[in-house]
Amino acid sequence: MFKIIFHRNNCIGCGTCYELQPEFWRMSNRDGKASLVNACKKRCVFIRSVGISVLPQMKDVVHSCPVNIIKIQ
Repeated sequence: MFKIIFHRNNCIGCGTCYELQPEFWRMSNRDGKASLVNACKKRCVFIRSVGISVLPQMKDVVHSCPVNIIKIQ
């Protein structure tokens, strides 16, 4: 298992994560930022466990984020 770490406070709302992997990301109508679906919030960070099968696509999301706020651990 891998963990996706998402620093939502720094999100600029570009929507790249949602476009690349809509099953894991949503765009908020309230503030225009991305949200990681089914993530747990710890302080200001959102964390979600994912399996190895989604890892290649998630790596594309991580590398495409213009503000580098998505990490894989």
